[in-house]
Amino acid sequence: MPESAALPRVGTYRDLLDVSIRDPETFWDVLARERLLWMKPYETVRDYDFGRGRISWFLGGQLNVSVNCLDQHVHQCPDQVALIWERDEPGTEVKITYRDLLDITCRLANTLKKHGIQRGDRVAIYMPVSPLAVASMLACARIGAVHTVVFAGFSAESLAGRINDAKCKAVITYNQGVRGGRIAELKKTVDEAVKNCPSIKKVFVAMRTDTKVHMSHLDVPLEEEMSKADSHCIPEAMNSEDMLFMLYTSGSTGQPKGIVHTQAGYLLYASLTHKYVFDYKQGDVFGCVADIGWITGHSYVVYGPLCNGATTVLFESTPIYPDPGRYWETVERLKINQFYGAPTAIRLLLKYGDTWVTKYDRASLKTLGSVGEPINHEAWEWFYSVVGEKRCTLVDTWWQTETGGICIAPRPSEPGAEIVPAIAMRPFFGIQPALMSEQGTRIDDAEASGALCIAQPWPGMARTIYGDHQRFVDAYFKTYPGYYFTGDGAHRSREGYYQITGRMDDVLNISGHRLGTAEIEDAMDEHPDVPETAVIGFPHDIKGEGAFAFVVLKENISHSETDITKELKSIVASKIAKYAVPDHILVVKRLPKTRSGKIMRRLLRKIITDQHDALGDISTLDDPSVITEILEAYAKYKAEQASS
Repeated sequence: MPESAALPRVGTYRDLLDVSIRDPETFWDVLARERLLWMKPYETVRDYDFGRGRISWFLGGQLNVSVNCLDQHVHQCPDQVALIWERDEPGTEVKITYRDLLDITCRLANTLKKHGIQRGDRVAIYMPVSPLAVASMLACARIGAVHTVVFAGFSAESLAGRINDAKCKAVITYNQGVRGGRIAELKKTVDEAVKNCPSIKKVFVAMRTDTKVHMSHLDVPLEEEMSKADSHCIPEAMNSEDMLFMLYTSGSTGQPKGIVHTQAGYLLYASLTHKYVFDYKQGDVFGCVADIGWITGHSYVVYGPLCNGATTVLFESTPIYPDPGRYWETVERLKINQFYGAPTAIRLLLKYGDTWVTKYDRASLKTLGSVGEPINHEAWEWFYSVVGEKRCTLVDTWWQTETGGICIAPRPSEPGAEIVPAIAMRPFFGIQPALMSEQGTRIDDAEASGALCIAQPWPGMARTIYGDHQRFVDAYFKTYPGYYFTGDGAHRSREGYYQITGRMDDVLNISGHRLGTAEIEDAMDEHPDVPETAVIGFPHDIKGEGAFAFVVLKENISHSETDITKELKSIVASKIAKYAVPDHILVVKRLPKTRSGKIMRRLLRKIITDQHDALGDISTLDDPSVITEILEAYAKYKAEQASS
């Protein structure tokens, strides 16, 4: 727990949570002064107006994020390992100390400056997880440039759209990427993208492989330039509310929006949540396997761990390369203490059985974490019992790109407090959840369900959507005036625990019954042969709306798809109600997912409403060929339905 003589009644989680809600300015003031290095002290802790979507923290203060993440640790423990780069091929990991990372960052920062990148300029980073990608983020922070990391799997069109929206002046990339034994032609993608990006003045090209690539007048050989650059770079004094980075996330309209995070508040919140949600202790090896193109990678691979002086793992590969034991072999070899991953990967690995886990020593593990979507009970139990041997704390974390860091999780808590499986449970310090009714009023009943809002600002929250503040206001502050609207539904138990029930736009209305698709999915996921499901609403002539379920089965199942379909319907009827039973259940080989593991339900909805020609942008899919597979399965299913 955060300890400080300046915090009244400090001791337990409940005391601290109470102070953080009742007197947030004192709470965050103490932590900001004690945990961050300031170049100039701030004058005002916070100033906000939810009505106008205006949020400011630590006004008047100046600091540099890279100094907080690097320099302060180099002064104290220069030879401590900052990064362990778990490269695609097992056993080829590379360790980078804090001294090394500062050297790389400063050389890169000076290279950017030499080629005209200045404070306030936007820089796109199109790179897989690697030390150079982390250094690129920190180099931007050091000179006051604003980075926007783009998944190194997005199409040229998607990359160009983000570059143009952000008006980026430069791109940093690799010649190629390596993931899952496959080569990705990153430079070729960038070349295609920047043809349509008039703002781009330079493309900095690093070499991940030995393959030479075409270099144009825009291109700068990054390592060659860095070798000639000075290893000392004076950090810019940044105002607390200057932009640190933009990260593009999907909107309900399908048009990506550039979520803006600023300097001081974001860094404080990322570091605090990293330390207390995962019970991080000095000397631990923190293993978050997220891509840095995702907010999880920003907060819990880069900024949170490095601000805390941690050793953080950079995972370049996939969960099943070269085999389904990859995560656990990595845990054994690197002696990872905290492991943070996505439910979609856990469900995938569950299909392959326990042997791939138990053949490796996982004694180093202390905390397991789940992120990205609600975790279903079967996956939770397998993660906890098989991977964690029933001895590791398992934290199901709820948060968003917009929140900057974890908002609801089982930890921190009172010592020895219970953890309920597959529930996010407890608000983090400064987070005041509120459940809202359809009429827009706050529900104060102890046990309730409603739209999940947050009643007051916290330092890590996003400040705007780049170039469109009105869209920011409309999306997050207009629906329930005076509150931040998460877009998610939640249930609060009598004990005060919060369970996320799914997106509010994934709520079905079946014969007048409101039902979250996640509730049906959770019930179906309890079937031992069904690791993954996705439920979509569709127009129904009689009920108004029906439920269509896509299910993935385990390999080598012992009984027929017809029997499993019947069993699934029986489970849903018994777990929820007969009205919740899906009208249709279609077995597919896999679900359409983004590289971060999110299921693209929008595409499934288009397929079952026969809008095959209007699928929209599918460039964010990990493998677009999945659409053809599902279309073929759906066509066959429809034909069978018509003939029966």
